[in-house]
Amino acid sequence: MFSSNRILLWFIAGVVALLSVAASTSAQTGAANSTTHTKGTPKVIVAKGTFEVKMAPVAADTIAAEAGLGMYSIDKTIRGDLEGTTKGQMMATSVEGGSGAYVALEKVTATLNGHKGTFVLVHRGLMNKGAAELTVTVVPDSGTGELTGLTGTFDIKINDGKHLYAFSYTLPAKP
Repeated sequence: MFSSNRILLWFIAGVVALLSVAASTSAQTGAANSTTHTKGTPKVIVAKGTFEVKMAPVAADTIAAEAGLGMYSIDKTIRGDLEGTTKGQMMATSVEGGSGAYVALEKVTATLNGHKGTFVLVHRGLMNKGAAELTVTVVPDSGTGELTGLTGTFDIKINDGKHLYAFSYTLPAKP
């Protein structure tokens, strides 16, 4: 288990940094607002921009504390094709040898290419002896307002300390 918030924050930074190469590869495969679809399937749109994130430790409940899990709040400001804010919470652990994991949920309140509403993102980050993988996905049926029916994945890249995103999503056609 992790021995301090410092080790845990190092782990989180390591996951994001290692994932930036994979995310940049996937982000470079589509241009901003590019579309791909076949007849009968919704078009996939790629929204791009930047975000700032603030994380702070929060008191862990008894079970999390006994298990050695760290708890953190997440506050993001997102700019670009997706404009808004998020509020969420993360639970994480790290172990010796460069391995660990985190999970998080965050509610996004935003305008996405002119569509206003909210949705929830679920994160799953895993580091196995320094090899990282990260999946950030829209929770099914969590979209509200003009974002009802939203699906997608949120890829993260860090370039020279700047947080970038490529959000590949679909929205159902309006009747």
